[in-house]
Amino acid sequence: MSIPCTEVYPGAVHLPRFLSLGEQRELAERCQDIGNGPTGWYVPTVRGGGQMRVRMVCLGRHWNARTYRYEDSRRDHDGRPAPPLPPQLSAVAVRMAEAVGMRLSPDVCIVSYYGPAGKMGLHQDKDERPDTLASGVPIVSVSLGDTAKFIIGGLRRRDAKTMVPLASGDGFVFGGPSRLRFHGVAAVLPHTGPPELGLEGRLNLTFRQGASPP
Repeated sequence: MSIPCTEVYPGAVHLPRFLSLGEQRELAERCQDIGNGPTGWYVPTVRGGGQMRVRMVCLGRHWNARTYRYEDSRRDHDGRPAPPLPPQLSAVAVRMAEAVGMRLSPDVCIVSYYGPAGKMGLHQDKDERPDTLASGVPIVSVSLGDTAKFIIGGLRRRDAKTMVPLASGDGFVFGGPSRLRFHGVAAVLPHTGPPELGLEGRLNLTFRQGASPP
C-alpha cells in the first residue's frame, strides 16, 4: 500500500494522516505521562534571557537552550538527567523516514507542547554532530492534536517560505539538501485536533540523530 506524501522541497516531505487515531492516542498518552512526570515539562530560557513559547522535555539527551548543545542533564533548568528515549517512540520516526526513502537512527527526541498562543520562531536545527549534518541525515517531526501552521524556507532566513498545515497524525521529514532549511511554527489553530485524544493544544515530537558523541 502506497503512503500519501507531498514533496514540499527536494528532501522535505509531508506525510499527511500517517498515524492512525489509535497510534495517535497511544503516543499522546505516552508523551503526557512523560511531561507530567518528575523530569517533565519546563519552559526553556534562551540566550539573552527570553523564554520560548512552548513547554518542552528532551528524551535521550537534553538540548540546552542557553548553550545550543546536547548534554546528559538539564543543566539550564533543574540538573536532572535527561529521560531515556523509549524505543516505541523511535520506531515511529524510523517508519516515517523509511516511507520517504531515508534512514534515521534517532538518539534524541524533543517533545514540545504548544498551547493556544504557542509558536516557534524561524530557526535551523544545526546543533547535531558535523558528520550527521554533512550527510543530510533527516529530522522527523510528528504532530499530535491541534493543527499547526508550519513554515519552511530556504538555507537563508530571508529566503521565500512555504506554509504547510500539519494536522494530528501527520509526519514531516526533512533531510538531504533540505536538512538545514529554516523552519518554524507561525501559529496553532485551537480546537482542530481529534477530541478522542483528550489533548488541548498540540504536541510535536522532533527526532534527531547526532546528539550523542561519536
